[in-house]
Amino acid sequence: MKNIVVGIDFSKNSLNAMRHAVAIALKNNGKIHLIWVKTPGASESIVKDNANAYTMKAEERLIELVNECKTEAPNCSVHYVILEGKPATEITTYASNITDSIIVIGTHGVSGFEEIFVGSNAFKIITLSTVPVLILREGIEIHRDLTQILTPIDTSFETLQKMKYAINFAKIFSAKLFLLGLVAPVLPETRHTINIQLTHASNMCQQANIRFDARSIDVNGIPTKTVIDVAKMLDVNLMVIMREEEEDFSTFWLGSITRQLVNNTPMPLLIIPNVNHYDVSK
Repeated sequence: MKNIVVGIDFSKNSLNAMRHAVAIALKNNGKIHLIWVKTPGASESIVKDNANAYTMKAEERLIELVNECKTEAPNCSVHYVILEGKPATEITTYASNITDSIIVIGTHGVSGFEEIFVGSNAFKIITLSTVPVLILREGIEIHRDLTQILTPIDTSFETLQKMKYAINFAKIFSAKLFLLGLVAPVLPETRHTINIQLTHASNMCQQANIRFDARSIDVNGIPTKTVIDVAKMLDVNLMVIMREEEEDFSTFWLGSITRQLVNNTPMPLLIIPNVNHYDVSK
């Protein structure tokens, strides 16, 4: 996570995302990339008949933001990039072309997390990204230092793929990692599988020499509600999950669990793209 790509549209939410990116860069000696995407026709809504003035105004603001970042993180590299096209496509393509990158984005109410279906820039970025995406919901006031991180563990093989990212964040912020095994009581065999998964995850934490707590919980209702309730109870300030996809990958829709967590999780959410998807018991 040495390259921190921040989607900027000058809204309060994107500036909040930028400040969290600075916090990561300070802890990780990272490089911040502030990305503004000029969309076709956008100049008409801001500066009529003067596209150049529109771009120049955006560039002036980006320079101010670069200086703001450098004031807080003088030893970190910060620069801005102006792209043109569809924001989700341009931001994810840019991030995929640099090594060890993460995307940090804020969200915008109705145009962001309150939508149920993929369509907003935030959802499209999550769906298209080949690198981790850290999303910060509108109206959520949190401390930038992460002290408690929750990592749900299920029966899928890819659930452990997120561990290296959770551990990395735990190391950067000297945070405690909570491993939460999700057991379905109606399927008794899941308890054994979850215990195996938690053992693997715990071993990874021990090898990394980070503080952690491992526990399992029976899920009798909606899994996402159970996870969110536990997150609130533990007062965590980051949740790390895998991106779940529907079976038909050609639809480019996020899986329902990912959508529900994105819509309802009241703390920052780090979403890790899947490499593959199959049950660990298969």
